[in-house]
Amino acid sequence: MRLPMILTVPLVLAGCVPPARVPAPEPVRAPPVIAPPAPQSRSADWRDWQVTPGVWSYARDARGSIALFGMPGADARLTLRCDVAAQRLYLSRQGAVAAPLTIRTSTATRSLAAQQTGGQPAYIATALAPGDPLLDAIAFSRGRFVVEQAAVPALVVPAWAEIGRVIEDCRG
Repeated sequence: MRLPMILTVPLVLAGCVPPARVPAPEPVRAPPVIAPPAPQSRSADWRDWQVTPGVWSYARDARGSIALFGMPGADARLTLRCDVAAQRLYLSRQGAVAAPLTIRTSTATRSLAAQQTGGQPAYIATALAPGDPLLDAIAFSRGRFVVEQAAVPALVVPAWAEIGRVIEDCRG
């Protein structure tokens, strides 16, 4: 009878061991709610305004050359075209409002009459002579220049080399 008792003791002791602890699941937390940024109020100094998203590209065609600013794969928001036959540079922006364009650079500010060019999307444009000093002011503006027009958002555009290339094409 001793043998069954010897076998019973380990069984009794095994029953005294507490079961392995399973960690409690962590409470599920909702992700934090992030409010969209408040619209930025523009400072009085246009040089502090955020640059309009987009990039410049350069192209040549039968009329001359053109620099286009905008998002890749989308219609240009702003163009500078050299029309060799007309000996004119045309600055155009998307829009249908024929109000004057105000160009602000680090060295000059000027308002220019603009007219609709037609097409879809609609553009308005102004013509400049190749020797107009405003073109140099645009090309050499410190980092950016601004194209403003009543009733539409201002375009704050980086002053990249494509602009100067089109100007030089027309002066050549």
